[in-house]
Amino acid sequence: MAAIAIEAGEERRSARSALSAAVMAQAEHWFLWAPVFLGIGAAAYIGLRSEPSLLIALSPAVVSIALALLARWKAIGRGISILALLAAFAGTGFAAAKIRTELLAAPIAPDLGATRIRGWVADIDSPGESGARVVIAPVAIGGLSADRLPTRIRLTVRDAPPAPGTAIELTGLISPPPPPASPGAYDFARNAYFDGIGGVGLALTEARATDLPPPPFRLALEMKINALRWSLAQKVAAKMSPGSGGLGAAMVTGNEAFISPETEDALRDAGLAHIISISGLHMAIVGGFAFLLARWAIAAIPWLALRVPGKKVAAVFGLAAVTLYLIISGAPPPAERAAITAAVAFAAILADRRAISLHALAVAAVIVILLQPEAVAEAGFQMSFAATAALVAIAELWRGRPREINTPLPIRIVQGAGTWVGVAMAASLVAGLATGPFAIQHFNRVAVFGLPANLVTEPLSTFVIMPFLAIGTVLETVGLGGWALKIAGLGIDAMIAGSVWVASLPHATMTISSAPQMALPIAFLGILFVCLWKGNFRWLGVPAALAVVLWPRPEAPLAWFDSEGGTAAIRRGEDAVLMRPDARLFAAELWARRRGLALPEDPMAARTAAFDCKGQSCRATYAEGLRVSVWWTIRRPTPQALDALCRSSDVLALKAPVDAPASCNGVRVLRPADFQKGEAVEIYGDGRMVWASPLRGVRPWTSGSGG
Repeated sequence: MAAIAIEAGEERRSARSALSAAVMAQAEHWFLWAPVFLGIGAAAYIGLRSEPSLLIALSPAVVSIALALLARWKAIGRGISILALLAAFAGTGFAAAKIRTELLAAPIAPDLGATRIRGWVADIDSPGESGARVVIAPVAIGGLSADRLPTRIRLTVRDAPPAPGTAIELTGLISPPPPPASPGAYDFARNAYFDGIGGVGLALTEARATDLPPPPFRLALEMKINALRWSLAQKVAAKMSPGSGGLGAAMVTGNEAFISPETEDALRDAGLAHIISISGLHMAIVGGFAFLLARWAIAAIPWLALRVPGKKVAAVFGLAAVTLYLIISGAPPPAERAAITAAVAFAAILADRRAISLHALAVAAVIVILLQPEAVAEAGFQMSFAATAALVAIAELWRGRPREINTPLPIRIVQGAGTWVGVAMAASLVAGLATGPFAIQHFNRVAVFGLPANLVTEPLSTFVIMPFLAIGTVLETVGLGGWALKIAGLGIDAMIAGSVWVASLPHATMTISSAPQMALPIAFLGILFVCLWKGNFRWLGVPAALAVVLWPRPEAPLAWFDSEGGTAAIRRGEDAVLMRPDARLFAAELWARRRGLALPEDPMAARTAAFDCKGQSCRATYAEGLRVSVWWTIRRPTPQALDALCRSSDVLALKAPVDAPASCNGVRVLRPADFQKGEAVEIYGDGRMVWASPLRGVRPWTSGSGG
């Protein structure tokens, strides 16, 4: 027994020694964790339910930085010093997010009826369900005083959008940016706040040109750039086929106004939706193309190749191309993040460092989080950096085999092609695995054939579409880019045709419900642990990385009401049946996908089977045992109609401000004030009602939407 005890003690000491050695081995790479802790601090601020004062927000940063300096000054120990430094990064991330919020503080529009709007068209936004949308810098909105004017508003217009830089006036409906479609879902108002959008609405009349005082210099410059982008988007779309022109214009200028909904749906279902938004892939191709072109040009001139550092000069050209592309794209946040990452890589070349490394990625992530702390809560940032970290980690682990000497050219070509296909497949697989948890949690959609679709599309995009789009765009400034744009258009047509075919395959997409909110941060940290930890202990992060996939899903709610109480949906088996398929469809679809429910192929037929609708009211005839009714208009119901609804309901939502009769005793009546305070609500089988607003708290971006 004594021998067994001694042996067990030695094993424990050996395990502790191995663990201690593994931890100490990370000391040389501690900076890789700096953006992780910076992001944790920013995420902690974003996730608060109440807004801290500036003093409280700055305190963690000040205290943690002081402790880090003290640990370094007293030489307490490297391990403690590193922990203190990482805590300082976390505190700095928290403070940076608060400072960013304060810098962007601006009025949020109240709910306004039909009101007169005068202002400058600052930009053309991506179209919505109801048509084209413009971003307006308002000069006057109805009776709002100047100090209550939002910095920007976004309006859906009835006709073709006016070009940026146009002074317009029109009549429109204005409201605050919308709250989440369901409790815990994506917060549109928060995104609008950090985009500088203080109001959204619908134009009721055609926009007419008007005279306004000259705009401020910064706005004038912004409008000139956006006018150039809009003109360029129109030229690119016109020089290509109707199918490829819209996507080509979006890939060049970031403007999605010319993409048809059918094309967008096909790309999404094929796992190629990332092609639309200008992000890391586009920046990498443009910057890499300019870099290689400059290197080849320098190498082709022996006199020049002997006198200039070709790689560094090419890096400058690559950096210039990325900067120009960022300006042409309108500098949306994803493009800014991608440009920063590319700029760090080119700066590493200029500093004689490795351009593609985890340290370079960490530097880029730190810069991005300091400039855009809110990005840590956005799907684009999470997916981009998770995929890049995974790919770079694999690249650093990869040990290329030694090149054979005197191998015949045909064999080298075959070997090179095989290696390229293998690397491309591995890269697509790794990137897909790294971004999978975020696609599930944020979009509830998995493109089953996304891996082969991306594998086929990648060479087409890298070697045909993006290079010829770049060449054609540059030449089109002097009217000579038509031939290059047509070649790029052929590539885009092929990509769209492929995506349509893939999207038409049986079971091309899967809808997966969102896991509880805690699962995604755990998965993100698990992925980063696998990528950043040095040594075999990295694989301990795999279970955490699979949290979103493995986390048990609770039973879906029985019913959902939108944030205004004007429409509802009920769960019927695995389907979400919409009470009003023609109203708030986007919000209803988001709720259904988030809960893993499918929309019926014929929504109106399903509605007829599940709801009894008369006039301005609907009553669910089947809702898994829950009787749900809605009076969906602000017009007051007659006493008889209200009494009938009460007698046939367990839950009754009233959009009209009316007192419930005695027959509503025992019925859960949801009034306009309830929705104004709580926003969207879900009702579960155990009687729980979960509202959206308490999950959001009271923050600067919730002040106009009920929070």
